[in-house]
Amino acid sequence: MKNYLIILFVAVLGLSSCIKDDNAEFVDPNVQFGKDTTIIKEFIAANNIPAIKHSSGLYYQILDPGVGNVTYAANTQVEAIYTGRLLNGTVFDTSVGKPNFKTALGGVITGWQIGIQLIQKGGKIRLLIPSGYAYGSRPQGPIPANSVLDFDIELIDVQ
Repeated sequence: MKNYLIILFVAVLGLSSCIKDDNAEFVDPNVQFGKDTTIIKEFIAANNIPAIKHSSGLYYQILDPGVGNVTYAANTQVEAIYTGRLLNGTVFDTSVGKPNFKTALGGVITGWQIGIQLIQKGGKIRLLIPSGYAYGSRPQGPIPANSVLDFDIELIDVQ
């Protein structure tokens, strides 16, 4: 009986993973990355942003490098003030006017993990994050699937 229940559980689990999520727009990640890159380049040109392309494909603009010589790891604690926007200017999240955002670097989206390491304490950076380094094909609250994100981040503290 115990073996039967285990087999039944595994079967149900396996079948449930095959159920399509109607809220997700599945696109080949390489194709989406190419689309995102084109969108970001057009956005940079249209808004005259002196952004730099990181080797990862993320685009950034260092507004202030900050000071220090922290070597970042996944458990590095960061404290920041930020505003996140869609490329149409819609603010989807901000910490402005709230207590500063505090977390381990490994607990944020990949775009932040890449970008935060480009500055030190007191630094300010603008990140243009391809969707694959954000939430990918899954919508996240007010963020539609496959959205390029635009963040302004001020790094208040690093530990």
